[in-house]
Amino acid sequence: MKEAYKFLDYLKYERGFSDYTIKSYREDLIEFYDFAKENNVDIDLVRKYLRELYEKKYSNRSISRKVSSLKSYFKYLESEGIIKDNFMRLISNPKIEKTLPNYLNYEDLEKLLNYPDRNNKYGLRDALILEMLYSSGIRVSELANMKVKDIDFNEKKILILGKGNKERYVYFGSKCMDLLNKYLKLDHKDSPYLLIGKRAEKLNEREIRSIVTESAKKAGISVHVTPHTLRHTYATHMLNDGADLKSVGDLLGHESLSTTQIYTHVSNERLRQVYLSAHPRAHMN
Repeated sequence: MKEAYKFLDYLKYERGFSDYTIKSYREDLIEFYDFAKENNVDIDLVRKYLRELYEKKYSNRSISRKVSSLKSYFKYLESEGIIKDNFMRLISNPKIEKTLPNYLNYEDLEKLLNYPDRNNKYGLRDALILEMLYSSGIRVSELANMKVKDIDFNEKKILILGKGNKERYVYFGSKCMDLLNKYLKLDHKDSPYLLIGKRAEKLNEREIRSIVTESAKKAGISVHVTPHTLRHTYATHMLNDGADLKSVGDLLGHESLSTTQIYTHVSNERLRQVYLSAHPRAHMN
């Protein structure tokens, strides 16, 4: 496991991965090494490990994530000269069905955004969290690490340090601006970070997730809501209202357009409405 911990440090300090992602890698590697014990790690052992996961009824999605973790780890070992033969190249990820992203309709979104009590500082902070996630489409890790100095209040844009330490700008609207101004005037403490808790320390990702999920439950929304749900909602609503796929992908910080294409399901309904309103025979009996 010594090399595994070096790999996790590499992901954190050189690749800029979030704490949540690193935690997932750590869990996957610990599980694998617990299985391997003192045995020689080779392709046969990995295949045996995967068979056990299937026997334990792990989903293809979970197994695929574990395979991806191992592939990244062994690729790192190869790049560091620790191993010569990266046999993980011969292991394929199981096929997984693409699921449509979970997003909120406009009615549920309004219920969620209007739920927090803005008459106290923590309710105002929670309202800002929800509005910022939806208004800008950022990841929860990006929100947790956001600093006040990175916000351009004149241009209503924020410099984001995303995955792999890649910088991009995201934008926010007037409602988010209003909440930002009120929140920063209300005893913000001397912290460089935007979001802080009761001990004047920055909110971590877990705390933000809890705020979003609990707010949705108390607002009476039946589906499970996470920060990523609001990111999906941002992308879905942007495309529904006419934004092009490439622009949405750039704002989300996607490296590949194929990652953004999962949102094209929303275009179907919009195209249907365009057809019904524009085609001369659409309404003829």
